Order: sequence, then C-alpha cells, then structure tokens
Amino acid sequence: MVAQGVPAREITRHFDSVSVCLSKGLGAPVGSVLVGTHALIEEARRWRKVAGGGMRQAGILAAAGLHALDHHVARLADDHRRAAMLAEGLRGVPDVAMVAQHTNMVFVDVAAARLAELRAHMDAASIRLSIGYTPRVRMVTHLDVDDAGISRTIEAFRGFAA
Repeated sequence: MVAQGVPAREITRHFDSVSVCLSKGLGAPVGSVLVGTHALIEEARRWRKVAGGGMRQAGILAAAGLHALDHHVARLADDHRRAAMLAEGLRGVPDVAMVAQHTNMVFVDVAAARLAELRAHMDAASIRLSIGYTPRVRMVTHLDVDDAGISRTIEAFRGFAA
C-alpha cells in the first residue's frame, strides 16, 4: 500500500480477511491485527483460544501496537526507499546476484560455497545478516536501519567481493 501509493481499503476490499503484522516494518515489539466481519473475528477468537493463543494482561503490548499504527505507517516509505537504495548499490557487485527488491525486502544470491565467508565478513563489519544454508540472502529494512546503515552494508558487500 505505501509502496504503491494505493489506499489499504482499495487493496483489501477483494478479501474476506486481512492480517497486519505490527512488528515487522511498523516496529511494535509483537502482535498482529486481524480484520474481517464480526462473525469471522468471533470464529478467529474461538480458534485462537482452542489453539492456546490467548494472552493475559496484554495492554502494554496493545499500546505499542497502537503507537506503531499511529506513528509508523507513513514512514514505511523510508524503508521502501532504503531497500531500493540497497538493491541499486548491490547491482553489479561481483559474486552477489541481485534477485529482487520488493517494498522493504532485498533478495540476493551468493554462492553456497561462500556463505560462511560472507557471514564472517559481515560479522566483522558489525552488520547483522541472517544467513542460512541456501544461497538466497534476504535483507529487510525497518525503522532501525538508516541511510548510513545502507551505505555501510553496500560497502561491506563490495569489500566481500573484492
């Protein structure tokens, strides 16, 4: 929605329910919101209880979620801009194949044989990447990542490839 400049109502009108994560890009410590008809929400509450998903005294977490919705939605555009900046900065870096950039996520492939080396290189540069055992590396921008962090990450990838 923010990346496309389309109101949430326009995108979601085609669905019976929508789940919005409050923690990922919005910066709340935990939580998500389910939106739907009254009957759907009642059914979801029942199944949440059956599955043991209830939480007691969650007011402070709810307050954090409300704060995120009130103050962090518009700033998602910054995350999207930074992800585009990161993707552009990584294009053409040897041994790093740009796969895609969507909203606040950037996907690159690195040769599986070099993943341990990349992990060590990024750790030494104080850049935290979650690198698994597949060549695909997913990077996500969020409210704790600034322009300087994007520049440091690009430079670290260039140093890795050098």
